[in-house]
Amino acid sequence: MFRRHASGSRTAAPVSHPGPGHGLTAAGQPAGSGLPSAAVAVAEPTGRDPGGTPPPGLDVSTAHPARVWNYWLGGRDYFAADRAAGEQLSREFPHLAQTARTERAFLVRAVRFLAGPARIRQFLDIGAGLPAGGNTHEIAQRIAPEAGIVYTDNDPAVLVHARALLQNPMLASTPEGVVSYVDADLRDVTAVLAGTARTLDLGQPVALIMLGILGHLDDYGAARSITSQLMDALPAGSYLAIADGVAGSGPVDDAQQRYNGAAAVPYHLRRPDQVASFFDGLDLIEPGVVPCSRWKPDASGASGAPGAPGAPRAGAGPANEASVYCGVARKP
Repeated sequence: MFRRHASGSRTAAPVSHPGPGHGLTAAGQPAGSGLPSAAVAVAEPTGRDPGGTPPPGLDVSTAHPARVWNYWLGGRDYFAADRAAGEQLSREFPHLAQTARTERAFLVRAVRFLAGPARIRQFLDIGAGLPAGGNTHEIAQRIAPEAGIVYTDNDPAVLVHARALLQNPMLASTPEGVVSYVDADLRDVTAVLAGTARTLDLGQPVALIMLGILGHLDDYGAARSITSQLMDALPAGSYLAIADGVAGSGPVDDAQQRYNGAAAVPYHLRRPDQVASFFDGLDLIEPGVVPCSRWKPDASGASGAPGAPGAPRAGAGPANEASVYCGVARKP
């Protein structure tokens, strides 16, 4: 799938589809558009869609996965080329935009739980994508202003965007808390942990968030190993939150195969039981590993990101339920 980040931060990790920032998850993958050539070709004249000046040194004439993801989520950090690519991808691969919104809605609910009833005050979000409404630090610090959040990514464009955006008072950390970005690749666990330790106290519980990035690792065993290494480095009382696209839906599987055939950075869907295996040894929080829209849904039943173009409703029935599974578990 395209996901919201790739290797370790919220700005660059792809999901099971073209995602928010596509280079964060796969070590050795060059940062770039990661989009099918047809999507890149529809780029419109340079210029930011919602208005504003792009960060210095960035070429915004070509679509970037992180900014396309931001467009799907109803954010503001995208440009004309990204909007054009997002609209074309939505027509050709409708599951991608739906996945983006479903994962973001799950993220909001999961962080509310983690910062609220679970009383977690430290968050490590790997492959998070560009800041948009409902980012981890916004949700967590609304509940616990003293919360510390680390986003990890290895996409230079994502890091430039993120650092510029976080200077905006609307997106900046609270005075009591802290938000930082770490330039690291998901496959380099040592670098991820070392960068995280500069901001967070790894002797205290941490919520590890990995949304839409594990499919960038084509080796299932490697994906499990990396997840285990990260959780092994965190103390008891830490949590793991995962959401990922799953195989099993004929139309979605076919669309993902077509996308992978054209994209520079493919995304590998896994079976629901394989997604569940990432939580082995941990205590799953009810309702377990389920489609995202069924994990502690809001009373309103809304599953789409607020303000996102054409956001679907989770409560409207199976046809509107993206093929994305998720879960949250506690380390005993």
